Amino acid sequence: MSTNGQPYRLIISGGGTGGHIFPAIAIANSFRERHPNAQILFVGAKGRMEMTRVPDAGYKIIGLWISGLQRKLTLSNLLFPVKVVVSYIRAAVIIRRYKPHAVIGTGGYASGPIMMAATRFGVPAIIQEQNSFAGLANKQVADKASKVCVAYDGMEKYFPKEKIVLTGNPVRKDIISVGEKRTKGLAHFGFDGATKTLLIIGGSLGARSINEAILHNIEKLIDAGVQVIWQTGKGYYETYRAPLGKYDMKRIRVQDFVKEMDLAYAAADVVISRSGALAVSELCIAGKPTILVPSPNVAEDHQTKNAMALVDKDAALLVADKDAKAKLVDEALKLLFDENLAAKLGANILKLARPRATEDIVNEIEKLIKE
Repeated sequence: MSTNGQPYRLIISGGGTGGHIFPAIAIANSFRERHPNAQILFVGAKGRMEMTRVPDAGYKIIGLWISGLQRKLTLSNLLFPVKVVVSYIRAAVIIRRYKPHAVIGTGGYASGPIMMAATRFGVPAIIQEQNSFAGLANKQVADKASKVCVAYDGMEKYFPKEKIVLTGNPVRKDIISVGEKRTKGLAHFGFDGATKTLLIIGGSLGARSINEAILHNIEKLIDAGVQVIWQTGKGYYETYRAPLGKYDMKRIRVQDFVKEMDLAYAAADVVISRSGALAVSELCIAGKPTILVPSPNVAEDHQTKNAMALVDKDAALLVADKDAKAKLVDEALKLLFDENLAAKLGANILKLARPRATEDIVNEIEKLIKE
């Protein structure tokens, strides 16, 4: 409850990819655990994945007519200034009607307009930046935001130093306890505990180069007798699932999106993953031996920087995106059967975990509201 006896009201905005959406939902869940009567409204971008993922998590979401700039001249680019103005006006109306005690932005297209409207009307605003390279929406509103919660050192090059709080990235609460769920995880996927299990995740939207590498080398995995959980991403599922029809699929689970990611981590002996900020945070908490394949298609090559923060501490291995087809599966098989290296990587990655990140961010929200 707030000081006047009314339930707290929060607006949370973030989307476009799971890297923005899942931290936003984790923050909402943690805040509601402390304040069960809290009213929490999400603001996203129409047509983006948050418009389904957020309602699936049990929260109401309003969509703004907003998108990013494309690299080539398109109608969407020509409409971009109009979309920004319309979205800002809509965001301002939402702020005035909802009267939130605080607004939290986790990045993505819709985050900019709602955070700008919040600061314009004097509502406490908190930025949650997941990456080692700050996103455009977050940089735009940083000067007027109240606090900036970050996951990496050295973020004062993007944000005012006095506003920065090093919290780590929020992760789904069920990830924190994966060590206790191995038996349940193996049973969920119909797997045998005596057989090595490889988990492949290319981010919430999938990764073409990782998918190609797995399909090209699928017979090596089958011949080695390993069990495989393979998240392809929705847009890639049919392309990569169809050619597998000629194989015995008893040990291969192919899904467009793994909802039970805690059970997938729990079942896995080794993980192949992109090195987006949220993925890295989850992998640290899961404590699994990991091979990172940084996406080359991101601003300032920040996924490579995220990956090197682990590789430099002997906490993960790295395979370059361009080498994935030739090297990735061979490296995964080596790691699966090298128990000493796997144990070292697992122990070192676990040391980098920040399991209290979500709680620390909620603490900052509460402080601002009470001030």
